[in-house]
Amino acid sequence: MDSAIANKSDNPLALLKPKKKPRFYSLEEYLKREERALERHEYFNGTIIAKPTAKGPHNIIVMNTGTALNNAIDEGNKSYTVLGSNQKVYLPTLNYGLYPDVLVVCEEPEYWDENELLLINPLLIVEVLSKSTRSYDRGNKLREYKTLTSFKEYMLIEQDKYQVEISFREEQNLWRDTVITDPNGMVELKSIGCSISMAQVYKKVFRESKSK
Repeated sequence: MDSAIANKSDNPLALLKPKKKPRFYSLEEYLKREERALERHEYFNGTIIAKPTAKGPHNIIVMNTGTALNNAIDEGNKSYTVLGSNQKVYLPTLNYGLYPDVLVVCEEPEYWDENELLLINPLLIVEVLSKSTRSYDRGNKLREYKTLTSFKEYMLIEQDKYQVEISFREEQNLWRDTVITDPNGMVELKSIGCSISMAQVYKKVFRESKSK
């Protein structure tokens, strides 16, 4: 494995302590490598970092949330598109390529490249938290996503307890945070004018006795 490729930690670049000068990759080189890779990698302005393997509860929550969002959008007859965790998001000002867990775009996806690999217009981004990514997702990653003018709402989901955190951009530099912990509560997503239930998000994640 190249020295510029490492596992992600709280800070995705924190573990990069190569014994020799690391190789840096152009965006085009990264995309070509990613086509052949057996695992997903994210791109940080020349550095390639492997995505950690997700556990079962994480994957269930991702599917639940994507399904709930699709259903809510359809029921509201709204023109939004939901994309899954294999969709790369590109941050042009930082030259980063990231994989959110779920995202929603307004009407049609827009891409940086002609091959439609690098999405640049996410409206709502969803990340399921884990021990290894929690600090990064709550801190630097949110600041990185904010460099996208289309980005208006961030949804963070805990996988080992009932907790969803929402950050919504009310004005250009004004973000309002909301935390939902009620297992029977609703998650209001202002960016798309829809609500989904905590029960939908956590369906089949916890045993029935745990939700009482």
